[in-house]
Amino acid sequence: MSRKKKSAAEDLVSLVALAPWWVGVALAVVFYVVLHRIAAQPVTPAIHPGHAGAFVVQNFGTTLATFGQYLAPLICLVGAGLSAWKRHERKALVQNVVQSKSADVLDGMSWRQFEQLVGEGFRLQGYAVAETGGGGADGGVDLVLKRGSEKFLVQCKQWRAFKVPVGVVRELHGVMAAKGVAGGFVVTFGHFTDDATHFASGRNVTLIDGPKLHRLRQQAQAARHRDLGPTTAPTVRARPRPTLPSGSPSDPTCPLCSGPMVRRMARRGSNARGEFWGCTAYPICKGAAAIKQDEPTLQL
Repeated sequence: MSRKKKSAAEDLVSLVALAPWWVGVALAVVFYVVLHRIAAQPVTPAIHPGHAGAFVVQNFGTTLATFGQYLAPLICLVGAGLSAWKRHERKALVQNVVQSKSADVLDGMSWRQFEQLVGEGFRLQGYAVAETGGGGADGGVDLVLKRGSEKFLVQCKQWRAFKVPVGVVRELHGVMAAKGVAGGFVVTFGHFTDDATHFASGRNVTLIDGPKLHRLRQQAQAARHRDLGPTTAPTVRARPRPTLPSGSPSDPTCPLCSGPMVRRMARRGSNARGEFWGCTAYPICKGAAAIKQDEPTLQL
């Protein structure tokens, strides 16, 4: 059975829903202001026979603007509402995973929930995340990440019964080369074959398997307990979600999770505008360290 083709309105709603909710609201305001001005312009009647064509075009444009000044903003507001609902759904999913006491909470997820969880995890690391839905000409890419001027591709594989083969990793690497992106990630509930691990080694492809996901969940739970302030909060020595290296082999490791650290600048407090070492897994891990006075400053 063939798929039902989407209307232009449905396509616009889906497009707006990919952006933050406030973008949809702003577009609604812009559409209304612009189309209302066009609709309010008086139509000049055709006095001479040669002006009949211009009169028809002007009248047709005014009619479209009259209806469009209400329809286009409505479509944008629907997309903004859908975007806000998806954002709430993702945050609730992450909260449920972190707060759950069940060890197999990740194993009970659907492929859609798994994709949302992975995307929200990258958002917590400072990436802008766009969901593509996978499949098609993009080589099965599920998420497109952006941070600064760099772009990264992510494939999510909800495979538990068997290992992710090297073909999946090789396919993502080919798409990365074709699109000229900075790196890529393959995330799975299960494991990777030895060939897949060997192929990714030395390339800008990061493999995240089931055990790493469970350790990251434990790390997030530990960070949450520290935020709540219990005196008996355990210290979990787990690596954070893999991130790009900071560019200096002398950078210290996080005192809480042993992960890599980067230079950050305090935005408020008594040390405002002062530099310090911060964990790359923030806000999941809030490890920090002072910068020694004799340490060189990396010039970008």
